[in-house]
Amino acid sequence: MPRATKQESIKWFSESRFGMFIHWGLYSLLGRGEWARYSEAIPADEYHALAQQFRPRYFDARTWARLAKTAGMKYMVLTTKHHDGFCLFDSQYTDFTSVKTAARRDFVAEYVEACRAEGLGVGLYFSVKDWEFPAYFDGPERNPDGWAKLVDHFHNQAKELLSNYGKIDIFWFDCADDANFRGGWGANTSAVWRSQELVDWIEAAQPGILLNNRSGLPGDFRTPEQSVPSGSEGGIFEACVTMTHQHWGFCPGDPYRDLWTIMSELVSCAAAGGNYLLNVGPDPDGAIPQPAYERLLAIGQWMERHGEAIYGSEHHLPNWWDYFSTGRITTRGSNAYLIVETWSPNGTIASGMLKNDVVRATLLGNGQELLVRRSGRQLIVEGLPPTPPAAPFNVIKLELDGPAAPQYFY
Repeated sequence: MPRATKQESIKWFSESRFGMFIHWGLYSLLGRGEWARYSEAIPADEYHALAQQFRPRYFDARTWARLAKTAGMKYMVLTTKHHDGFCLFDSQYTDFTSVKTAARRDFVAEYVEACRAEGLGVGLYFSVKDWEFPAYFDGPERNPDGWAKLVDHFHNQAKELLSNYGKIDIFWFDCADDANFRGGWGANTSAVWRSQELVDWIEAAQPGILLNNRSGLPGDFRTPEQSVPSGSEGGIFEACVTMTHQHWGFCPGDPYRDLWTIMSELVSCAAAGGNYLLNVGPDPDGAIPQPAYERLLAIGQWMERHGEAIYGSEHHLPNWWDYFSTGRITTRGSNAYLIVETWSPNGTIASGMLKNDVVRATLLGNGQELLVRRSGRQLIVEGLPPTPPAAPFNVIKLELDGPAAPQYFY
């Protein structure tokens, strides 16, 4: 359902907590990650020739969206154009697109339709960095005319994306905030990209849209990359993280991280009051690699039974209060959730981080009633089964005598 105001969008985003990031494009054909064109110094004509090979046989955006939904994700973000300049949408400003080359398809249109059909929020990633323009490497001072064309191109294509595909929930800028970018020509700021001018246009054209902070402006949420913050900085954040060890785009030689680590990051984001944007790099034919598919199904099975401990989670300061010795705590209203990462062999779990008294305690997923007693500052949960009933984590739901209140030690 379209959200008409920024406040409604922020509420939806904070309720969602979990989304799918998709990096997919010409670089997927090479299978060496999304930076291959730059890092291998591939000549432009050689890289352009890949567009005549890009005919994904198994691309089905609805399959992607159904998998995201099955995994418990509430929205998706697709790379409409990465740094290599190749567009997955139709554009009047370049022929270097999937519509005007071998595929003859507007993949962004298919993706947007699929997200809507599955009830998922629609996010569009767009890189302001564009290796098609030599001026990007020269910078605005050495090549002012070329730079002006690059920035106009960026604005024009962003406006195409936000004019031609209906209501968009998230516009995900990249690289206008990158102080350590590869151009090497000095300050990379919102001013040189005329970001405020574009943001003003976007917010008028798409009321309620959410914008990240990579336009160089604060935006509506922060985007830490390959790390999960504690939440101590405050504000809304979305941690974007790869499922493999290094690359965002398809790279079969890049090992996948284990399920426990991925889910621990999801839990940590929820405990810190943030979102988790988990990346998938489909293969050149548009298929989701089997290791990614298996992990997403496993996450979905866990989320189906334990998702209430994640969705709409709240954050309390100080940032360390949501830890206990064997896991993390999430809260929502008058409920607290002990997400147990390390099972206790003696049938008890203790936490000293909640001030509240507990009205009822159950094992989320099977509803087993548990005993709770207070000993001084400790809440002690008893009666746990000797072996963990769920994998990789179990959740103890505590119904409290009022809104969750952290217990401080100072």
